[in-house]
Amino acid sequence: MAVLFALSLVAGAVTPLQGRVNSALSSAVADPILAALMSFTSGLAAMALVTLLVPSGRRAASEVLPALRRGQVRWWYYSAGFIGACLVFTQSLTIPVIGVAVFTVAMVTGQVVGGMGVDRLGLTPAGVQRIGPRRLMGAALALAAVLVVVWPQLGEALGGAASTGGAGADAGAAEGAGVLWLLMAAIPVVAGFGTSVQQVFNGRQSAAYGSPIPVTLINFLAGTALLGLIYLGKAVVAGASGPLPAVWWMYMGGPLGCVFIGVSALLVPRIGAFLTTLGLVAGQLLGSLLLDTVAPVDGAAVSAWTVVGTLGALAAVVLASWSGGVKRVPRA
Repeated sequence: MAVLFALSLVAGAVTPLQGRVNSALSSAVADPILAALMSFTSGLAAMALVTLLVPSGRRAASEVLPALRRGQVRWWYYSAGFIGACLVFTQSLTIPVIGVAVFTVAMVTGQVVGGMGVDRLGLTPAGVQRIGPRRLMGAALALAAVLVVVWPQLGEALGGAASTGGAGADAGAAEGAGVLWLLMAAIPVVAGFGTSVQQVFNGRQSAAYGSPIPVTLINFLAGTALLGLIYLGKAVVAGASGPLPAVWWMYMGGPLGCVFIGVSALLVPRIGAFLTTLGLVAGQLLGSLLLDTVAPVDGAAVSAWTVVGTLGALAAVVLASWSGGVKRVPRA
């Protein structure tokens, strides 16, 4: 179990680095859709190489169609990559309105609640799992940890939302802006639920193929196809974007995403979606702490909020996974 949680921490820790890389690419091309497409394309290329070069990857890939024919895998499981691509749009759509802090809290809320839900319903290969006291306390502690980390930015974002429109602004316009803000804040919650569905689809495929390698490849293939169509439509309407930067590390967001998706697909059949999510969230906070310490952006310094929140997230993982915290319910 300790090894599995260590993997979840590592996979979560690469996410802030992936975000930093993708942000740099998006700024360089001045087009978030093209940046997302390039990120998915590089991830697809990386997974194609891994699948071809790793013997276990080739063997697992040969099980894709037989598993579909046997009914172990449903065709709609392949849509997991679309969910990942939609998450990119969720970020681009909502963060400019609600900010990173509110987005993070809303997203993690959806992930944690969604993870508990799919585990309780037994939708993952890990089976039906009761929502015991330790799980509830672990979920609450994880959400509190995220709140602590983003609290300074969250206060600014909520204060800005409350004052939208100003005293002299039209009351109707101010009310409309407030409703828009609430809707935008709700979208990441739904996206968080969506990632739980993505974990179910990926976990079932991983169990059927015996490896997360083809699962990750299919995810990036589906996501690249969807983003490619969207970018093509945008290019027809508004024209293509400028030249791509000749900086190799800006295209590493995709391969880093392969680690996240692959490890998630490996863990969900073994420990369920909820514990996988907690480990990934703790890893994200830990990775952010390390990244801000080693390579801070714009002089940003690591705060006590970040340290306390990261320790709280790690404690949430330990609490939720403690002996007796995971209770599987036999299927009828």
